[in-house]
Amino acid sequence: MKQKALLFILIAMMAIATDVRAQGPETVYRKEATTFRLFAPGKARQVTLRLYNEGVGGKPCKTIKMTRDPELDNIWRATVKGDLKGKFYTFDVTGTKKHPNETPGIFARAVSVNGQRGAIIDMNDTDPEGWLDDDKPVWLAPTDWVVYEMHHRDFSIHPQSGFRYKGKYLALTEKKALRHLRRLGVNAVHILPSFDFASIDETRLDQPQYNWGYDPVNYNVPEGSYATDPYDPVCRIREFKQMVKALHTAGIRVILDVVYNHTFNIDGSNFQKTFPGYFYRKNADGTWSDGSGCGNETASEREMMRMFMFESVKYWMKEYHIDGFRFDLMGVHDIETMNFLSKMLYQMDDRMLIYGEGWSAGPCAYPAEKLAMKANVSQMPLVAAFSDDIRDALRGPFSDDTKGAFLAAIPGEEESLKAGIAAMTAHPQVDYSRVNYSKQPWALQPAQMISYVSCHDDMCLVDRLKTEMPAITTDELIRLDLLAQTAVFTSQGIPFMLSGEEMLRSKKGVHNSYNSPDSINQLDWQNLERYPQVFDYYRNLIHLRRHHPAFHMGETALIQKHLEFLPTQPCLVAFRLKDFAGDDKWEDIIVVLNANKSARTVDIPDDTWTVVCCEGVINEEGIHDFKGNKITVSPQSAVILHN
Repeated sequence: MKQKALLFILIAMMAIATDVRAQGPETVYRKEATTFRLFAPGKARQVTLRLYNEGVGGKPCKTIKMTRDPELDNIWRATVKGDLKGKFYTFDVTGTKKHPNETPGIFARAVSVNGQRGAIIDMNDTDPEGWLDDDKPVWLAPTDWVVYEMHHRDFSIHPQSGFRYKGKYLALTEKKALRHLRRLGVNAVHILPSFDFASIDETRLDQPQYNWGYDPVNYNVPEGSYATDPYDPVCRIREFKQMVKALHTAGIRVILDVVYNHTFNIDGSNFQKTFPGYFYRKNADGTWSDGSGCGNETASEREMMRMFMFESVKYWMKEYHIDGFRFDLMGVHDIETMNFLSKMLYQMDDRMLIYGEGWSAGPCAYPAEKLAMKANVSQMPLVAAFSDDIRDALRGPFSDDTKGAFLAAIPGEEESLKAGIAAMTAHPQVDYSRVNYSKQPWALQPAQMISYVSCHDDMCLVDRLKTEMPAITTDELIRLDLLAQTAVFTSQGIPFMLSGEEMLRSKKGVHNSYNSPDSINQLDWQNLERYPQVFDYYRNLIHLRRHHPAFHMGETALIQKHLEFLPTQPCLVAFRLKDFAGDDKWEDIIVVLNANKSARTVDIPDDTWTVVCCEGVINEEGIHDFKGNKITVSPQSAVILHN
């Protein structure tokens, strides 16, 4: 049977019956019987289903030979009578009785500790109280989102954090966490990979272990190390849902970091054990392609991989009420797949946010012009990408931690910063020939650009500034930190910040802390008391943005009409949002970003002005008024004023 016909049948198989919630397309539990289905290559001579009483160890309590569907050679089935709830299972496509090669399959949605076996559960048991009444917070236009990127363990693990559930999903249900996020003003949390990943041994959680989680094993099951009991397959699911519900109740959306571009390994992966060779790309010489930099890259252009990605994100959205997705190394995936996913998801929920890294970690075995790179974002109208243009204009290149840029008072990146402020859209006052990485606009609309200066990758902002300027003082460090975020949060894209920046976070200079210990990655909550002015500035800056639509107009045409850049100086960029931009209540808003080590004076229209930001303080009600046509901006700081 042709592949497209198979795909149609598989989609039909994925539909969930009205009287039962599916464990997934591979396992459907009912009290009277459980049905198992597996998509495996037609050349497989036999597929064995093994049932276990335990999640780890022990011999199978039952072994069943699955039968090939008479109409679909690639579909294998088995139905086992009786109530199997609480038991575990594996499939074996390529092994033997003497040398089994077991897998829970690629669609497993409940697993044993460390995810080696699938678990048979009733998904209704995973719903916390009030789950069916959970609803997304109020609708947001894309540029209204304010995204806070966090790692479960980083956020709450510090010994003096004050959290009961340190390093767990449930930490985000505690009053301290919710109060902090609400006070800060963010309306979305982006959580680093939270599916079941390989690098943490869930049986040894009494020993220090750390990883970001970009090493996928089971894509559709929450990671067990963030649960209070990884041995209980229901626990991790219920606690993840408790976290989502608590955040939603607080008015905060949840974005899931998804990693479909590679798996932890090839030979041991559930993909390879189920359908060898199909899900990965190879080079012309037959070697595995490695555009992910992790030893393999998946082939999103193949129909079953594309459908797997779609069914996976759809499942997280439906079962876990996820509000958005961040695609790791999105440049490994093909444009057609990203358009398919985004279109289908937006049809199901137009309040969704989809964005990703518009690059790969190396060359892919697929034509570059067909990949979801930043330069091709204009071909993906429902997808946003991170702007390394504005990031590196502010802090310096990714390739050299010691090299500074605008914040280090090194001239030359002013035009790149202007492009970022205009959300990498076409603007008559931005000369893209002078922009650092992009020689033409790559965003059709401002909602396609994620504006940021730091994220989990690379050094956090504080460490980067210290590395570029070894003699920097604490006062100077704080001034430049606040200046950087002022540029981010007054730009027209979607603002994004790394957790802990609001408390002057440091990772002790570690560039790539993916497996560094807690002592490097943890947020030091005592910094809120050491540097209260930093949190106050971040909080007031975020609220200023949210209260004033001029900073997030949402349409390129409006940006072109209302955003006017004032004459640029070396290491100084100034702009005016004029004529009640975005129907703002303020007629004109002027923002001046001065990274110089001395004060600078800027010509402005002659009028009576109210200053709401200067010298590291923001007060939306006004700091002071003045009348005139010039404004002097203190060193390494921003000024925001309106008439």
